[in-house]
Amino acid sequence: MKKRFKVLIVDDHPMIVEGYKNALLGIDSELYKLTITTANSCDTAFDKLQTAAEKDKPYDVIFFDVKLPPSADGKILSGEDLGIKARAMLPTSKIVILTMFNDGFRIQNIIKNVNPDGFLVKSDITSDELVRAFEVIVKDPPYYSHTVSKLIRKKMASNIALDEIDRSILYHLSKGIKTKDLPNYIKLSLAAIEKRKKGLKECFEINIGGDKSLLEKAQDLGYL
Repeated sequence: MKKRFKVLIVDDHPMIVEGYKNALLGIDSELYKLTITTANSCDTAFDKLQTAAEKDKPYDVIFFDVKLPPSADGKILSGEDLGIKARAMLPTSKIVILTMFNDGFRIQNIIKNVNPDGFLVKSDITSDELVRAFEVIVKDPPYYSHTVSKLIRKKMASNIALDEIDRSILYHLSKGIKTKDLPNYIKLSLAAIEKRKKGLKECFEINIGGDKSLLEKAQDLGYL
């Protein structure tokens, strides 16, 4: 008897989504019966997660691209944030992170915050790789693609992880919000926000430069 799986793919590039779907459905006729749903933004993905949780019909496997259009309220900024929420809302779901970023710091941060059942750098992904990852993830996770495994083995990743508040500070700064106005958007005092910003600059090893340098580094690492 075929094993049935509900799958959610969250990515804002239609051609990439179709590629993932075609690869996964290629194993459909042999061992699995997959029902695949898609979402293309943080808002649409969160709605689907919420509906699944409310109906107590969780997805078996959820693929999150890291870089996604943020939610309208600015509270969910990426696939990483969605992964964190999915962990709480649908604890039985297997979570897979997909990213184009291959920076050790960024990868380690996602592993610490989400603890995904699968983690694939897009440059590593072929149809065969995606199918192999799926089969491992549903049976005996985790599955890390070559680049992720290599970075972990070489200990290239940082031990510092940015939390939701840090990411929110970066997001609002990137939207042109002045530091003095951030307490209107983030439930911290101005002094606490300034301390966080100082910590972010230390974390990113920014010794010279203001918010522009901080935001450029955050963008390079895939936080924006």
